[in-house]
Amino acid sequence: MRPGIDRLLLLLAVVMTVVGCESEFTPRPRGYMNLELQPHSYAPFDTTCPFAFEMSAQARATYDPAHAQQPCWFSIEYPRHRAKVHISYARLNGNLATYLEDVRTLTNKHISKASGIQEQVIMLPERHMYGMRFDVGGTTAASPIQFFITDSATHFMRGALYFNAVPNNDSLAPVIQHISEDIDHLISTFRWKD
Repeated sequence: MRPGIDRLLLLLAVVMTVVGCESEFTPRPRGYMNLELQPHSYAPFDTTCPFAFEMSAQARATYDPAHAQQPCWFSIEYPRHRAKVHISYARLNGNLATYLEDVRTLTNKHISKASGIQEQVIMLPERHMYGMRFDVGGTTAASPIQFFITDSATHFMRGALYFNAVPNNDSLAPVIQHISEDIDHLISTFRWKD
């Protein structure tokens, strides 16, 4: 009786091998994680700096000890998305043109990886706020959003969004859009203290 079982098992193995080889292997494209973005909510952010604004309740302000000499240099960190909006502030002393040139230089560093840079003017004279927002297009641009706000006489604040990940703005697009809305809210609620 044993030889019949052996033949049956051999026949079953041959049939499974033949059937298994008939289907073609189809490689799957690399997938991206499904991001669940929280609804927007904001909280006032006020420090000893000469400005205040509302920032995302899902973010936190972090200070880099390397910039201890510059207390108004900090990051708005989104730990869940490994993203930071770096904020730097300078008091103007007749040197607005120098800071504007720095903004252009830092933004233009992304031109080689960008498909385009869209500029949006920020002009709120009743609040002494002037500036510009730069949306850097392209899938490998390191900083997809940059902006600055100034009163053109005393204060200058700059911000730039960076991710602690290899730039692939196709997969980061939902997060970039979400943080972009937070940056718009930051700008709309921004105010100088003096």
